[in-house]
Amino acid sequence: MADKPRIKLPKEAKKGEIIQIKTLVSHLMESGQRKDAQGKPIPRKIINKFACEFNGKPVFSCTLEPAISANPYIQFDARIDEEGTFKFAWTDDDGSVVTAEEKIALKA
Repeated sequence: MADKPRIKLPKEAKKGEIIQIKTLVSHLMESGQRKDAQGKPIPRKIINKFACEFNGKPVFSCTLEPAISANPYIQFDARIDEEGTFKFAWTDDDGSVVTAEEKIALKA
């Protein structure tokens, strides 16, 4: 489906700090509207869902539609009250899922 996603977030944050998280995953994102050389429709194949959890609790999720660009970039904020692990998941139309994890520690 996709290459390893790129994730950018601080390695540590102060308790209560709001951090910015940036993600980008490589994917061709075929909308299903185009036709191949023989005139047959190219099947839709997009990442249709993105979700992020922190220590098992939902932080951010969204549904993506065919108009989304290739290699979707998603940016959002999260408040850090404890150290832990962010888990990210991108779900494709065919059911395959690309996952990634990033840890964050609390500053003293």
